[in-house]
Amino acid sequence: MYGERVHVMDHPLVAHKLTIMRDKNTSVKDFRELVSEIGMLITYEATRDLPLTTKHIETPLCEADMPTLAGKKFAVVPILRAGLGLVDGVLRMVPSARVGHIGMYRDEETLIPHVYFCKMPKDIADRDIIIVDPMLATGGSAVEAIDEMKKLGCRNIKLMVLVAAPEGIKAVTEAHPDVDIYAGAVDSHLNERGYIVPGLGDAGDRIFGTK
Repeated sequence: MYGERVHVMDHPLVAHKLTIMRDKNTSVKDFRELVSEIGMLITYEATRDLPLTTKHIETPLCEADMPTLAGKKFAVVPILRAGLGLVDGVLRMVPSARVGHIGMYRDEETLIPHVYFCKMPKDIADRDIIIVDPMLATGGSAVEAIDEMKKLGCRNIKLMVLVAAPEGIKAVTEAHPDVDIYAGAVDSHLNERGYIVPGLGDAGDRIFGTK
């Protein structure tokens, strides 16, 4: 439906955990834990193409050449602040990953996002990148973040979100057709305030308890 670059999780655990997150009565503690858990599950899919090599080991029974990651450099880049909630889940799956940070503010009149903070590992251009943010709504922040990573020389970039709106998917795929999108679910639409419906509200506020 969205093309081969868009991967929507078709998994009972992801669907179940997202339903708990969507419930307005779910506590901050549970919401935060679920963000991390779903992040782990989506990372499992998003890293499916990591290259393997072999390593000679000795099992309790014999010597054998067995598969191991080829040591490809990898970085996770959260879009501040809500994206921070997904970092732990990614790092639990790929503990050696480096972490960059990108912060944005939205111009209240034009609604255009602008980068105000960008701190990356020095060798970021040599790394595979997963940009993480819980929500892909209008797509403005994601497009800007991908723009920024490409300016730094990054070539292999993926975007990982919990919930996406069709409008956000369209914006990212049109601006960056070379970027794969991994989403826990695709919801119906955006409302007049730019919130995803049915969505799960303001992910940042719900992760950090600031409402």
